[in-house]
Amino acid sequence: MISIIALGLLVIALVITVNAIVTGVFAARNGSALTLESSRRAALAVFPLLTGVLVCLLILLFTGRFEYAYVYQTTEVDMPFYLKVAALWGGQEGSLLFWCWLLSGFSFIALVRQWKRDRDLMPWVIVVTMFTLLFFLVLVLFFENPFNRYYITMDGQVMSALFSTGFTLLADPSNGMGLNPLLRHFGMVIHPPTLYLGFTGFVIPFAYAIASLIKGRTDDHWIRATRKWSLAAWLFLSAGLVLGSRWAYDVLGWGGYWGWDAVEISALMPWLTGTAYLHSMMMQEKRGLFKHWNIALIILTFCLVILGTFLTRSGLLSSVHAFSESAIGPAFFVFITIVFIASLVLLIWRWSSLGSAYPVKSFFSREGLFLFNNLLFVAIFLICLTGVLFPIFSELFTGQQVTVGPPFYRRSTGPLFGLLFLLMGIVPLSAWGTSTAKRLNSEIWKPAVVSLTFPLAAILLGVRQWGGALGIWLVGLVICVTLFDYARSVGVSARNNHEPWWKAFNRLTSRNRRRYGGYIIHLGIVLMGLGIIGIEFFQSETQATLAPEQSIDFAGYNLTYKGLSVQDNVEGREAARAYIDVSKGSRNLGTITPRHDFYYTAEQTVTLPGLRSTLKDDLYIILVDWMPISSDGATFKIFHNPLIKWLWIGSIVLMLGTLVAMWPDPERKTAALEVKAGV
Repeated sequence: MISIIALGLLVIALVITVNAIVTGVFAARNGSALTLESSRRAALAVFPLLTGVLVCLLILLFTGRFEYAYVYQTTEVDMPFYLKVAALWGGQEGSLLFWCWLLSGFSFIALVRQWKRDRDLMPWVIVVTMFTLLFFLVLVLFFENPFNRYYITMDGQVMSALFSTGFTLLADPSNGMGLNPLLRHFGMVIHPPTLYLGFTGFVIPFAYAIASLIKGRTDDHWIRATRKWSLAAWLFLSAGLVLGSRWAYDVLGWGGYWGWDAVEISALMPWLTGTAYLHSMMMQEKRGLFKHWNIALIILTFCLVILGTFLTRSGLLSSVHAFSESAIGPAFFVFITIVFIASLVLLIWRWSSLGSAYPVKSFFSREGLFLFNNLLFVAIFLICLTGVLFPIFSELFTGQQVTVGPPFYRRSTGPLFGLLFLLMGIVPLSAWGTSTAKRLNSEIWKPAVVSLTFPLAAILLGVRQWGGALGIWLVGLVICVTLFDYARSVGVSARNNHEPWWKAFNRLTSRNRRRYGGYIIHLGIVLMGLGIIGIEFFQSETQATLAPEQSIDFAGYNLTYKGLSVQDNVEGREAARAYIDVSKGSRNLGTITPRHDFYYTAEQTVTLPGLRSTLKDDLYIILVDWMPISSDGATFKIFHNPLIKWLWIGSIVLMLGTLVAMWPDPERKTAALEVKAGV
């Protein structure tokens, strides 16, 4: 009964989505307010319908209805409740339904809040968002339906289908297979939905950009209308990438946070172009510049979101992050092609009308440096795109599978990321309009001199790698410039208004949250960079087989193996846990307990590292193997990861800065209230 209700709601949602598209096109052509309202209400109705479908699937997951293929493949009786929630997006079918629900939710919010202000753009915004939703609904309903059931064919084979005549419905199995053991981590409750929020959030600014192109509007209204949407999507995408890195660090047990996996890169690429877009849209708002860049970047970001989803779900990429091979690959390819070609045609059609009011006059001006910033982000994106697509095309045309590994990405993108850090240290001190290197030098030399204390301190502490020292200097430069410019602005405000520094600081920040929120974001980025520098340049590792009570000295620590326990868990797994005492000198630092879990149903092993984390370093221990008799000893792989904790701290600072930048300034809030009141 539940599945019939869910299927009925899905069909109704599909029909109403088509209705919203058709009436939206008519509203755009004839300008009828009544037709537009009909289209808007149809689009609004899709979200509650899909909410009903989602609730139906959750009920099946929670109640263990294992006769349904999706429930059987992603849950089991003994799974904790939070993992049954994660099962909603733990498989292909559920994740596509969840994507549809998020997309309809974002469309719902966009069509409820201040839609009358954008009445001329709204018909095409509805058409674009609903057309995107229609594609995913078709995938869910006809290709990857989560309500398929198991049937037994005449020859005894088990098949999965929505409906079947002539076959016997398989009785309710007593248990399911459960989630992939690698996904049975609390991070999987947060990481995928956060990433999906980032992906689907970019649909709204894309829809406004396309609507503006169709209507021939070359002003910055579409950017202002979607600024918070863009920031929110970027925030969620950033958080999703960081949470995925943390999951990899905690679960995959290889000592790192980012493996330059093709699916990881597929999620990174829209972040790169989205970040470039956030920077260049400020230029259009403030100076009327970069109109071509903004339209092109938001189109590219949206297309990369769809491309990443296609690569993850088509079976083209082999990855722990990817779903199994599916028949939806060709449909995705057709959709991407339609969207990209249509967007490109519109952009070419309006290209001449998107010119800037005046050209960038100086490379050292703020406009020139922002342009260079965009070029760097696009260059890194092109390197990543080449690395992802090259193995696919190589196998397609030569029949040979070529692997593009982490060394390629590190060598090619590392210098470009370094230049981006350098720009973060220069741009806050640059001037608008015409500027020179001499003028910029007069502003930057003081914080630059102070920043030299960072690499000097690192050298005194034993750093001998020039790349690591250079990276630490870049981190120091950004921190010093940011604090210098902030302190200078606070000082000027305090003198002019005859007020204490702390009061000037609060007033300055509250009145220009976008600027100083950006500063906080940059500080978060450089703190993340400090963690990346620590693990990339200074990581060390060793491997040892230890008998009980045997010790090893490594990276200044003394590690003593105390023993091993092996026991069955109620979740259907065998957990082998080693106990290692850690000390430094005469100081006892506690016990690290790496684990080795074997899941009986999936017949799969998961290695969970033991971790001791401080601001200075992480001690990361993996239980590789142990003797049949635990007293004979065990083998461990041990990593020393300096400064890695700053990666996670920096990500929190970045998110806080984004929230500050999104918060409206008091003047803007007052103006908005006056407009609403008709003042």
